[in-house]
Amino acid sequence: MIYPSIDKLLNIVESKYELVHIAARRSKEISKTEYLQMSESSYKSQKNIGRALEEVTEGLLKIRESE
Repeated sequence: MIYPSIDKLLNIVESKYELVHIAARRSKEISKTEYLQMSESSYKSQKNIGRALEEVTEGLLKIRESE
């Protein structure tokens, strides 16, 4: 089973396209700065993209609504 589930993520973010955009940007940010918002042992995923999705699930990323 993939964690976090797409259903749980889509309750937080309105569309799949926006979710991809948010996760990709955060993943690149993690790669550049190596800054994680949770302790490294708290993440289930080893890859940055999975970690970005976990941060979305935990509510650690502020998602601004588009106008």
